[in-house]
Amino acid sequence: MPKVLFLIPYPLNSAPSQRFRFEQYIHLLKINNIEPVFQSFIGMHTWKIMYHKGNLYLKISGFLAGFFKRLIVLFGTSKYQYVFIHREASPIGPPVFEWILAKVLKKKLIYDFDDAIWIAQTGKENFLTKVAKNPGKVNKIIKWSYKVSCGNAYLKNHALEFNKNTILNPTTIDTEGLHFKLKDQNTDKVVIGWTGTHSTMMYLEQAIPFLRKLYQIKEFKLLVISNQKPDFEFPEMEFVKWNGSTEQDDLLRMNIGIMPLADNEWTRGKCGFKALQYLALGIPAVVSSVGVNTEIIEQGINGFVCESEADWLKYLLDLINNAQLRSEMGKKAREKVVNDYSVKSNQENFLSLFS
Repeated sequence: MPKVLFLIPYPLNSAPSQRFRFEQYIHLLKINNIEPVFQSFIGMHTWKIMYHKGNLYLKISGFLAGFFKRLIVLFGTSKYQYVFIHREASPIGPPVFEWILAKVLKKKLIYDFDDAIWIAQTGKENFLTKVAKNPGKVNKIIKWSYKVSCGNAYLKNHALEFNKNTILNPTTIDTEGLHFKLKDQNTDKVVIGWTGTHSTMMYLEQAIPFLRKLYQIKEFKLLVISNQKPDFEFPEMEFVKWNGSTEQDDLLRMNIGIMPLADNEWTRGKCGFKALQYLALGIPAVVSSVGVNTEIIEQGINGFVCESEADWLKYLLDLINNAQLRSEMGKKAREKVVNDYSVKSNQENFLSLFS
């Protein structure tokens, strides 16, 4: 039975990118006689405090422990046929571990990413943080890898410049075990919902002005599901802290799911899993016309793609006022995910990474 070492940033069952990229396939690997072994850089204790203020020394010790674990694992790689790296082996610094694995130990690296992580993000991070993340290392890791797994065509086209053995491996939804219910749209109060982490909350914040305008035309509840409470206020809003055990039922409280985005190089690399989560549960999605969103959403069939504030107001108002439209689009939405973006539809493609 071939063994695969998964070098991942975060503990299992904690980060969306990991859950939707490969954790959903663990059972599939095992039934195909592939034994996955996971090592996260960040331990569970560090993960729980990482995005909260304070505990600086605990965070530093957690990162040092991560480097130590990575160093130790290098001495045991002979038993692994492949080494699967999600995003990077280390969140800071140059690609030392990847270089040793590929060039010294001659391991077959499978490199997986679902964001345009070769780009230095602009935003709240300070200069030293951006330098420490060293985004320039991504292209080197791509070049050294046996295979590269990319979440959408935009990412794949970039990776192909450095490695021809690149596979489009879309972010998928487990439509049988995780997202399997269908939203009943016959509700008294329409709920417009958004789900995401603190790192993408800024895109929702940018949508609040036109959502407030919409609320003045037609009242609705805004539902926010995230790991952190939003800073903004809204006339009628409910915050639900993300919980893996209640995720499906929490999402099903929405009648309409939204995915607003700015249009730039970074957002064009996103893989649309917010929209996919909505669609899988029969919830029509209204999204910005950015990147893979325009491939996932079929205009007027399973959701709406917006180019302007006027589009957002029109399409959301249409859906708020028409439960039958929401229901019909929801059924088409579910079909789209099952056929094109489900674990089942992508399983052979995923397994091809390990051959």
